[in-house]
Amino acid sequence: MIIIERPYADLDSWVAYLSHVQPPVLRHTVQELEQLRANAERVNGRVLSSIILQDPMMTLRVLAYIESHRRKSQNADITTIERALMMIGIDPFFREFEFLPLVEDSLKPHPQALLGLLKVIGRARHACHWAREWAVIRHDLDVDEITVATLLHDIAEILMWCFAPSLALQVRDQQTKDRTLRSNVVQQEVYNVQLHKLQLALARAWHLPQLLTALMDRAKADHPRVRNVTLAVDLARHSSNGWDDPALPDDFAAIENLLHISHESLLRKLGLDIAGGSAGKERGSGSEPIIQ
Repeated sequence: MIIIERPYADLDSWVAYLSHVQPPVLRHTVQELEQLRANAERVNGRVLSSIILQDPMMTLRVLAYIESHRRKSQNADITTIERALMMIGIDPFFREFEFLPLVEDSLKPHPQALLGLLKVIGRARHACHWAREWAVIRHDLDVDEITVATLLHDIAEILMWCFAPSLALQVRDQQTKDRTLRSNVVQQEVYNVQLHKLQLALARAWHLPQLLTALMDRAKADHPRVRNVTLAVDLARHSSNGWDDPALPDDFAAIENLLHISHESLLRKLGLDIAGGSAGKERGSGSEPIIQ
């Protein structure tokens, strides 16, 4: 795997490289899959998808695979991992996804970058949990689509940790030193690109379903499904700094508006103590698609 030490010049250059890489996956993912492989005849899609959806890189690999093997007769987009597994088949899946590269091996020379990556993945998992819960409350059309879009929302940042660890550490260090720095400004300075723009460009380059791309697009935040995704991502990002992060009150207000619930009800759903109206408990850290 090639490690990028100096940033590419622009968005197109980053897309040209990252859209063709094979992202490594978590060691734990491979271990879990190996246990299932031994009893493949008893494995079903729901159990297998639950393992895949713990790992954004593995999720991306499965969706990219299904799109690259799309038949001309296939009209409907595959927007969830469980449906992708139905299309692939359990036995073919285990044949195709064997001998996967491990991120722990790739980043062995960069232990701080590995920690940074694991923190982002932890954030993504928290965001998925909240996004799924809120989608159920909203009686969303397809909760699994919300789950996948949330998990992949920060895949561009994840790929930077995997393939440009030194640059990712620069971004993290600058923001740690100065919490007032806007992410877009630091990213442009270090990467020569803003990650939200890279995210959407990569989604198109991978030919991900338009629906998933739309759900990850903050420009479409007037749609409740998009807000469901972005608010969960924002809450996970801000709360990873501690529940006293100054951005959280705005997050809480927006979530309460989305779900039509009180502040106290939201804090209870988040498992937070209610004291003086604030959260004081720390927590570990083609055509336009129809999205309403």
